[in-house]
Amino acid sequence: MMRRAALRLCALSKGLLIPGRGLTQGSQDPGKQGIFHIHEARSPVHVNHVRDKLREIVGASTNWRDHVRAMEERKLLHSFLAKSQEELPPRRMKDSYIEVLLPLGSEPELREKYLTVQNTVRFGRILEDLDSLGVLVCYMHTKNDSSKMSPLSIVTALVDKIDMCKKNLSPEQDIKFSGHVSWVGKSSMEVKMQMFQLNGDEFWPVLDATFVMVARDSENKGPAFVNPLIPESMEEEELFKQGELNKGRRIAFSSTSLLKMAPSAEERTTIHEMFLSTLDPKTISFHSRVLPPNAVWMENTKLKSLEICHPQERNIFNRIFGGFLMRKAYELAWATACSFGGSRPFVVAVDDIMFQKPVDVGSLLFLSSQVCFTQNNYIQVRVHSEVASLQKKEHMTTNVFHFTFMSEKEVPLVYPKTYGESMLYLDGQRHFSSMSVPVSLRKDNRVEP
Repeated sequence: MMRRAALRLCALSKGLLIPGRGLTQGSQDPGKQGIFHIHEARSPVHVNHVRDKLREIVGASTNWRDHVRAMEERKLLHSFLAKSQEELPPRRMKDSYIEVLLPLGSEPELREKYLTVQNTVRFGRILEDLDSLGVLVCYMHTKNDSSKMSPLSIVTALVDKIDMCKKNLSPEQDIKFSGHVSWVGKSSMEVKMQMFQLNGDEFWPVLDATFVMVARDSENKGPAFVNPLIPESMEEEELFKQGELNKGRRIAFSSTSLLKMAPSAEERTTIHEMFLSTLDPKTISFHSRVLPPNAVWMENTKLKSLEICHPQERNIFNRIFGGFLMRKAYELAWATACSFGGSRPFVVAVDDIMFQKPVDVGSLLFLSSQVCFTQNNYIQVRVHSEVASLQKKEHMTTNVFHFTFMSEKEVPLVYPKTYGESMLYLDGQRHFSSMSVPVSLRKDNRVEP
């Protein structure tokens, strides 16, 4: 039976699960958190072995020079694909449950890869580990005993949300990840993941994540069916229902996108009031703009970077690893928030990262980061990712990332100048508003209302 720690969120308040976003409020006493695992849980997988397991499952080559041959061999697996979902045996949530150990405390040689100059854990590395774990969880759900290698190509479609409930992670204590499939469609799977860090002799919750993965055929060219999921308890029924609700929410959010529909009346009023507050009273002209006190023009908050996508950063299907893209986007967003706020920012939430197009090895990856909304000590940063091949000058969008940071001090307001920037502002406000009740930082590294 799925136990409460493998469910929804990092923290509890008065014994109730609180759905939300951001640094989650609640008790930090592990005895009150209900941290426990599935009885049939496998032994934790070492974090360094996750990618090895994935390569073994899909038959990926460890040498770039062999990648073409390896992908040709995968074509032979096409006959193992199901013609319908009804052909596939149903699975339980515990069938896909995995624990992964990141032994920063017990294996100090691992620390340098994860260490920041402030002696904390690099969140970008955690994003890479979560992405790999999400894929491995789905391969456990779709495991086919009749074939040594999986005929499915499972890739990350969406990072629905990542919520933090601790502002810093210690690089000297072991970390444990857990994850399982919580909802299944025809070819898509929702994966719930949690991260815990050792404190004394207990693992305390520090992060909760929801990813959406999709299954494609052995050549990664079209959708493929996945095993249905059967909930076995009331808690699992609730998780499955929440997955359906999440799907509906994403569809609704997409249908009201500012790229498709005009802003609401309230949002239009907000933008007009901001515009009026920037008019120069001395000239009475729509063209003469002045910044209000403690404000910054949005156009002055940008940072950009360029990455050359080398084979070292490829995934098991010889495209650029999604976790690498998230790490690079996060690090640029962090630098943007740091430069804007004038102090060290702490990530609060990550949400709505849609993987729109795969990135090929050898591509030029252009990242553009911008502060699009602020409130008190919160900074909402948007990172736009696009690629261009070495042969073509055409740029294509691959991802849009949304990060919410919290600064140690109050930050300036950000003001749009153009209509396009106004839409970015409203989009940032929408993502920020999806957070739970804002919380404040304490010096002891915990959060409070």
